[in-house]
Amino acid sequence: MSKLIIVDRNITDQTDLISTMNMDLPDTIQPILNQLYNGEYGDFWSYIIFGIPIANIIAAVVVFLFFLILRKIFTKVVLETMLMLSRKTKTSLDEQIIMGLREPIRFTFIVVGMHLFFLLIFVHSDSIHLILESLIIYIIFWAILSLIEAFKDYIFNYRNIDKQHSKELATFVIKVIKGFVIATGASVILHNWGVNVTGIVASLGLGGLAFALAAKDTASNLFASIALLLDNSIRSGEWVKVAGVEGVVEYVGMRTTKIRSFQKSLYTVPNHLIANNPIENFSRRGVRRIKMSVGLTYDTSSSQLESIVVQIRDMLQNHPRISQKETLLVNFNSFGDSALNIFIYAFSNTAKWDQYLDIREDIHMRIIKIVEDNGSAFAFPSQSIYLETLPDNSVL
Repeated sequence: MSKLIIVDRNITDQTDLISTMNMDLPDTIQPILNQLYNGEYGDFWSYIIFGIPIANIIAAVVVFLFFLILRKIFTKVVLETMLMLSRKTKTSLDEQIIMGLREPIRFTFIVVGMHLFFLLIFVHSDSIHLILESLIIYIIFWAILSLIEAFKDYIFNYRNIDKQHSKELATFVIKVIKGFVIATGASVILHNWGVNVTGIVASLGLGGLAFALAAKDTASNLFASIALLLDNSIRSGEWVKVAGVEGVVEYVGMRTTKIRSFQKSLYTVPNHLIANNPIENFSRRGVRRIKMSVGLTYDTSSSQLESIVVQIRDMLQNHPRISQKETLLVNFNSFGDSALNIFIYAFSNTAKWDQYLDIREDIHMRIIKIVEDNGSAFAFPSQSIYLETLPDNSVL
């Protein structure tokens, strides 16, 4: 008899508990459970385990499993379809965005399933509420980080910027942005848990100041590197002269720049020195100057000299590798000690060293032919001695 009384008391307690258990659940879930409690097998469905009716426990597990299945269906059907369509577009950005948001969306199904699971088993503690809210915040900032990662290949990706330098700077900027996003997300979660974030930041102020003072040279190099990129001052492979160093740029990093001299020595120059000194970039010239003086012998007649000057000028004006947009001068310049000097000033249409040497050699050969065709010759340093009287034979 006592056993029956206990059972009756349990049923009464269960019934009283069920009558106050709605907890704002959707009307399509809890009313069904209420019918089970009042049905033929109500004693079984209303049996309490750890203070929770067994029907609610089973419903909570089923709902959670349902969201896991829904998560898999969403991944296989919706996301895979979107990926298939994105691969047909001209850009890969949409595909990277979908791939970046894939895992945050999948994890969202788990969080929603957990939320409904706890609602169905009537667990509404502050800790559970804070954990679920923290997970939602985590998903939001996770999605933001995924979007940043998807856009990283498009940051500073311009044709007129050194690719290696662009990659270095983009990596640095991405890390800074990610650090800011992570710090913001952490502060929001901590604030949600009642932690005084302002006090923590203030306590870190002195440590941050000491760190900044210790790393001021590194910081100056980083900002100098950003300035070099924005100014587009130097790129890998260019011939430059800066801070007393001349050579070909091999690498432009976030802290230093490596320059290979023509003696094959490797110079590592801090970026703040490059940013604060004049940069002579020989590779940006586009053209290269040809400057020379041609000396003819003094037995060259005026008509020969005039013809040579005209023919050299015409040759340069019609040369396919001489820039006609730049200054071009050919003039009889001076009476030298041992030669009649013709001044030649022109520019090749390229700044490449090997091509420039070929152009200069071709011009030299053409000038030699012009001088020879006009019956003149090139002078060389010489002196003429004139004796007014010859010495006596006795002296000799």
